[in-house]
Amino acid sequence: MSDVLLSFRGREIRAAEVEFLRRLIAENPGLSRYRLSVRVCAAWNWVQPNGHPRDMVCRSLMLRLHRAGHIQLPEPKRKLANNAILHRRVREVPAVDQTPITSSLAALGALEIQLVRRTEGEALFGQLLKQHHYLGYSRPVGEHLKYLVLAGGRPVACLGWSSAPLKLKLRDELVGAPMAAYRHNLHLIVYNSRYLILPWVQVPHLASHLLARIARRISADWQELYHHPVQLLESFVDTERFKGTCYRAANWKLLGRSEGRGTKSKTGAQTSIKELWVYPLGKGFRQKLLAP
Repeated sequence: MSDVLLSFRGREIRAAEVEFLRRLIAENPGLSRYRLSVRVCAAWNWVQPNGHPRDMVCRSLMLRLHRAGHIQLPEPKRKLANNAILHRRVREVPAVDQTPITSSLAALGALEIQLVRRTEGEALFGQLLKQHHYLGYSRPVGEHLKYLVLAGGRPVACLGWSSAPLKLKLRDELVGAPMAAYRHNLHLIVYNSRYLILPWVQVPHLASHLLARIARRISADWQELYHHPVQLLESFVDTERFKGTCYRAANWKLLGRSEGRGTKSKTGAQTSIKELWVYPLGKGFRQKLLAP
């Protein structure tokens, strides 16, 4: 009979792990929750692909065990603000020129695609999404990249890419295996979490052109920051708002439609139907996702 208490982010937690946590907390009464998580990550070799400890994931695990009564964490050193609110905050930046841009793609001229994460351009990226994207802006958690596209020095588009959703039946069918068979390689899949062509920009074929250009560089960009490549791109398209035209034009593949419950739904509440589009970055992506 299995003694697994829970499975958390791919790690099975048994009685032995709980006993280790109890002993660590008892022997280090002065350590904060953060310091405890760092110790745990070092002891369990719980690290990201780039070698950094998974301390935030570890703290979430310990809090879950604490709330279930398995361990007793020390009191928080300080009261944290609501994360949902913090993640939507963006620094104010000067207003941008909203003079309409209407031209052909060729007449638009050279496009500059900037990686703006941890740069001055990140604030502008966030502000544009907050003001003009129907989902607004929310700071991504985990691995992510932010691209700001400029034409003649003026912003024309924003593209955000994040860690992929954990469970997708349509993806399992594409890979040809249940999620458990490739969960350890889920970091090789990234999700187009935000795509915005600014509303005053009317340039035919711009959206598909940018998707194609990003697809050619994103694996190298991910490798540089996170020390691993990318094998598969994903995106959900809200069928009540969009038709997925730019994804189709950029040679993405439509896998099917969601059941309208969302990737994190626990209540069964109905949401809008989404189409799942994917773009493999090479013919051997299945083998790489399924590799040990």
